[in-house]
Order: sequence, then structure tokens, then C-alpha cells
Amino acid sequence: AYCTNGAGTPEGVILEVAPDALYDEIFLKIFKGSLYDISCHHSANFAVQALISYARSQDQLGATYEELGPKMKDLLEIGRAGVVASLIAASQRLHAYEHKFSKALATAVTAANDAPKCIVPRILLLENYLFCNDKANWSWTSGCKIHTMGSLILQSLFKYPSEYIQPYITSIVSMENSQILDALKDAAGARVIEAFLSSKALDKQKKKLISKLKGHFGELAMLPSGSFTVEKCFNASDVPLREAIVSDLLAVQKELSRTKQGPLLLRNLDVDGFSRRPEQWRSRQKSKLNIYKEFLAEFGDTESGSWERKNPPTDTSKKVSQQTGIKKMRQEIDNVLASFTSTDASEKHKKKKSGKSQGDNNVEQKPSSDKKKRKHQKDEHSNSSQKKLKS
Repeated sequence: AYCTNGAGTPEGVILEVAPDALYDEIFLKIFKGSLYDISCHHSANFAVQALISYARSQDQLGATYEELGPKMKDLLEIGRAGVVASLIAASQRLHAYEHKFSKALATAVTAANDAPKCIVPRILLLENYLFCNDKANWSWTSGCKIHTMGSLILQSLFKYPSEYIQPYITSIVSMENSQILDALKDAAGARVIEAFLSSKALDKQKKKLISKLKGHFGELAMLPSGSFTVEKCFNASDVPLREAIVSDLLAVQKELSRTKQGPLLLRNLDVDGFSRRPEQWRSRQKSKLNIYKEFLAEFGDTESGSWERKNPPTDTSKKVSQQTGIKKMRQEIDNVLASFTSTDASEKHKKKKSGKSQGDNNVEQKPSSDKKKRKHQKDEHSNSSQKKLKS
């Protein structure tokens, strides 16, 4: 009853701060078995989004997938893309069920005979596609606004391991030049292209997409958010592609320098250096790329250009036991330190006490020695006086 009356924010706060035991109880007693029905409600679906966003374990996400995974197409068609976006983001965060969620989403936006290349365009223009009467013959509509939730879904997907998102990589690389340019002119679409360039896709796949933008980098750099995309393209390119990007910027250097974002972009890409000494500029770019490759060979994935170490993700189900172990270790360390501290304190107390007694003895002995000294001086004085009298 509470969920169907709330708008999403209060339950989100409760689920975020709830202890693991309380969250699990809320999940089992209120949501489990009714996730799809609650998701269909125009207000209660926000509670489901919050529940998924703050999922604690892979088991909880697995139970959520069992109910909502097969219903992704229905969720999208009734306008619950936010629930789907929460599922994809939670899967990426917990490193669980990525392959299942990726496959379920692709199935939701394609028919049996559709080619994989249509997946990304349909998600980018999700609303336009869903409300199309003839979905089988749907095509990209130039100038159409990029769907916000579709953008968020793809941004999370491109953080998945590359083996789970091959249809999406194939699709975005297969987009027409005009479609990519249209997407980049919208801030939400630009974030998707940037996410792909930061993904674990192969370098040659990234370069294939970047090559389609030759001749348009100057136009993109003039857009308020375009400079970030141009710089991402530059960093993901080899030297010939970098030269093509800088050549485009050189053609609009004066106009670009007058924009808010232009001077920084021109400086980061060293456009002025390229215009004055192109050979030295190429040499510097080659050196930078070689250093970068050496860095990746040591710390990252040379194929994808990822800076992340090639270690398997941490199993979040072990989080609680790890925290308990850390607490025990800290307690043991504190006990050892406490024992050392008490031992040091007792030793210092003993030394202080013995030092004080020695000091007292010295004080007691000092007057006796002083008396002897004064008596000796007095005897010498009397002897000298007697000698004088005799003389």
C-alpha cells in the first residue's frame, strides 16, 4: 500500500540507509513475487528502481532478474525504461548476470530476423521506436531527440565486459556517418559515444567509428559539450587519426578560441604546435602513444585500452565476512598495542620510582659531605692562626 502511494523518494532513502538484514526483509516480504506488478504502477515503479539500485548481493539481483528479465520488452512498451536502466546499472555494479541482462535487452528491442546493427539506434531513439506503428520498417529519424533513459542504459552497458556486449559494439560501429553525427549533436547521445570510446572494445573498433567523423570534428568542437567528445576521440586514436582531428580543428581555430570550451581543447591537443611544427608534433604524439602502450602492458589491457587491471571482480557476497575479518584483526591489533602500552607504562613507573629514590639518597648524602668540607676548612684556618701567633 505504501509503494502505490509514494512517488519514489522516501522509499529510496529508506532502502539506501537500511541495514542489510532490514533490506533483505523488505525485499522478501514486500517486493519478491510482485516486482512486475509494482513496476507497472505509475508511481510504485520508482520504489522498484530504488530497490534495484541499492541491491546488496548477487542473489538479490538474481531473484530480480527471474521476475523482470523476461519482461523487459513489456516494461519498455509501457514506459518503464527507468526500471530497465536500474537493472542494467545494478548488474554492472555488482558484476552479476551481465550476459543475461544484455541478451534480454537485445531481445526486447529486436525481432527474430532483425540484424544486430539496429540495436543501438533503437535504444538511442527508444521512444520514437516504441511508438512507431510499423516497427519492422522503422528507420533512424534525423533530428529526433535522444532518449534520456536509452542513453543511460547504453552508458551502463558499455561498462560491461566486451564479451557480453558484442551485438551492441557491432551495432554502434555499423551506424551511418549521419546517424553518429546526429547522436553527437545531442548531449545524451554524446555521452553514449564517449562511453563506447572508454569501453573495453577493441582499438580497431573504436577507430572505425572515429574515422566516420572525419571532416566534422571542427563542427563538433564548437558545440558546448562537443569538446569532451572530440578529446575522447583524440585519445582513442592513432597518430594519423589524431592528425585528421587536429587538422579539422585548425580550420576553425579562430572561431573555436572565442568559445568557452575552445581554448582548453586547442591547448590539450596542441593545435598551435601542429600548425607551426607538424613533424615535431607527430614525433611527440608517437612518443606519448608508446609510453601509453608501455603503461597498459604493465597495468592494463592492451587490446581494449583499459586502465583497469585484468583481475576478476570482487565477489560482493564475501563483503560481510571480509568486514568481520577486518574488525577482528583491528581488535587483535588494539589488544596487542594495549598490552605493549601497559608494559611500557609499568616499566616507566619503575624507572621513575628508582630514579626518585636515588635522587633522595643524593640529597641525603650531600649535607654530610658539605659538613666535612666546612670542618676541614675550619681546621686549616685554626692551624694557620696558631702558626702566626707563635711567630
